[in-house]
Order: sequence, then C-alpha cells, then structure tokens
Amino acid sequence: MDKGEIYQQTLKHFLEPIWSLMEDESVSEVLINGPKHIYAEKGGKLALTGREFESNAALMSAVRNIAEFVDRRVDIDNHSMDARLPDGSRVHVIIPPCSRGGAHISIRRFKKSTFDMQSLIDWGSLNEMGAEFLEFCIVLHKNTIISGGTGTGKTSMLNALSTAIPEYERIIVIEDSSELQLNQPHTVYLEAQQAKPNGRGKVTIRDLFVDSLRMRPDRIVMGEIRAGEALDLIQSMISGHSGALTTVHASTPADALVRLETLCLMAGMEIPVYVVRRQVASAAHVVLQLARLDDGSRRVTAISEILGMDEKQDYVINHLFEFRSTGRDENKKILGSLEWTGNKPTFAKEVDEYGYRDRVNFTKPLFEIDTEAESKKAESKKAKSKKSASKKSAD
Repeated sequence: MDKGEIYQQTLKHFLEPIWSLMEDESVSEVLINGPKHIYAEKGGKLALTGREFESNAALMSAVRNIAEFVDRRVDIDNHSMDARLPDGSRVHVIIPPCSRGGAHISIRRFKKSTFDMQSLIDWGSLNEMGAEFLEFCIVLHKNTIISGGTGTGKTSMLNALSTAIPEYERIIVIEDSSELQLNQPHTVYLEAQQAKPNGRGKVTIRDLFVDSLRMRPDRIVMGEIRAGEALDLIQSMISGHSGALTTVHASTPADALVRLETLCLMAGMEIPVYVVRRQVASAAHVVLQLARLDDGSRRVTAISEILGMDEKQDYVINHLFEFRSTGRDENKKILGSLEWTGNKPTFAKEVDEYGYRDRVNFTKPLFEIDTEAESKKAESKKAKSKKSASKKSAD
C-alpha cells in the first residue's frame, strides 16, 4: 500500500463523522466550526448537518493527520495551514487560541470539471448571446478578468471559458492551489508551494510567473490574483502576452479594476498610482462579473469592456451585458436573464479581420458594423490629418 492509499485510509478514520459528506457529489463545501457545529453547502445553500466530532481532541487528531501527510506543521507557532486532500479538495485549518470554540476546518470540494459554455446556459447563468460573445473574447485573445465574491463560481467559470481556447495553443496554468482542469492537450500546470517545517522549499505565484514567461506560452491562465503577482500579470498583458485569463475578488467590474490596482501596489515596487492605473486600464479588455444571489443561484450579472481612461483618470467602461431580474417564482427563485444593453464592443471589426464571421450566430447584432458611421469616422480622421499637415507646412 503506497503513501496515498495509507493517507486515504487514515483520513477516512479521522474524518469519519463527515466522511459521507466527502463522498456526496452534491456537496461543494464542508465547514467545521469546532467539534459540534458542522455545515455543508449544497446547491449554493449552507445548512447545519447535525454531524459532530466526539471532542475537540478528536478534531485536532484529524488536523494533525492531514498535516502529517502534507508535510506541514500546525501548532502554537503555526496557527493555520493550507493543504490538499487526495481527491484534490482544498483545506484550510485554523486552530485555538486564534479560533474560539475549537479547530476550524474549511474544505472546498474538488470535482471533476464538466463545465462548458452550454452547461452555464442550461443552468441559466448565461444566455446564448452572452456565451457566444465570451467565446469570441477568448479566440480574439482579449485579456479577460473574472470578478466575483467567495463562492460565486469563478473557478468553474474559468474552466468553462477555457474550453474556447484553441487546442493548438500552449497554455501555462499558474495556481496557488491546483483546481483548474483544462481539456486542451498542451497544458502545463504550475502550483505554488508553502515552506516546509524547516523553512525551505517555498515557491510563490510570482516565482512561477517568472518561470512561465520562459516557457513559450501562447496563453497564461492564473487561477486567482491575490497579491503582488497582479503587477507581473498586468505588465505581461501589455507587453505581448495577450489572451490571459484570471479571477479576482470584487463586487463590480469597476471594483475589479480598483482591486487590481491595489494588488499591483502590493508588489513592493516604487510605482506611482496613476502609472499603475494606466497599465490596468490598458491591460484589461473584458471583465465578467459573477454573483451568488440570495436564492443560492450563481449568475453572470455583467459583461463589460474596458476602454481605457478618460481625461480625469477614471476608467471608461462599456457595459455590454447586464442581468435583469423579472421577479421570483412560486419557490422564491429569482427570475431573470443576462440581457444585451445595446452597446457594441470596440473590437467588432476583428471578427471579420481574423476570419470568424462564419461563426457569428446569436451575436450577429452585437458584431454588426455600421459602415456609414465607420466611413464618417474615417473621413473625419482624414480631414484632421490634412489640417495638421497644412498647419505644419505653414509653420
């Protein structure tokens, strides 16, 4: 019996009170708040399970068992721990005295990803027009930021969006804790590492990002931006590595951009705020906003294009899709859908320039080009150019 099998058997013993929850595919999270209060999330809703550990000592035995097999230490000098279970589930532990009422364990379940854009349409998170637009954003190499709070489905959305990446591209995936499962054959997965008990072996997201740029990526996918690695990613976006995908914790598209600014400033480099803001405005092309509504459903609430900055140094945001509620049904489920605002993306012409017009279906009105307006714009630009040339000649 190898180490993995031993770990699985001992883990089952120490986590016996919640083991049936760990085997239930419908459970997305298990939250242990001390030995007597255990919650589980199903369908976006948390509920008390009634399960209990015999004592805090029994719960701490489970904590120590997890720590032993992932070569971590959790004690008076190390109050918390991140780990991954054999099935890939992500675990965070915090122990007394930092946690009142006993050890607290948060388990984010690992599930084999079956998400694609059609799944999101079937679940009502997206409509056909929004899904097709996002697919075009991916194939046109638009840097896409997935924004949302905890538990809104950012990782699942990232998995779904990644299905639109062409199979011939080389993808480098960088994560703090490995969760993404891309279907493309040429995918390289990099995972950060915490320091061992002896203080050695730590590998950060920023370390891996530097490595990734030397690995000839066609596409960089970063599971989540949490700190100074934001600056590395933003600068790579504006220096030729287009088509990046990542997630960030924020409540609106505008907040996502401000959040990116803040994280860039955590890189520890002496960069003026206005320079960071200009870089974020230039690097981010599309922000996809997610929310978990009070009925437990996860919805795309906005898709917005970032158009840079105005003369006041404020972000210019072109809102393309917004979620519009139409009330609730008899079961108090929120009704509504993601609707097109009528605004068009500035990169509509690229659909023709890169030969994707034959793939346009639901997004036809979104990518229709106003030839008359384009002609007027070209004439105006030509007139300004002539006027400028005449002025220089006179001077």
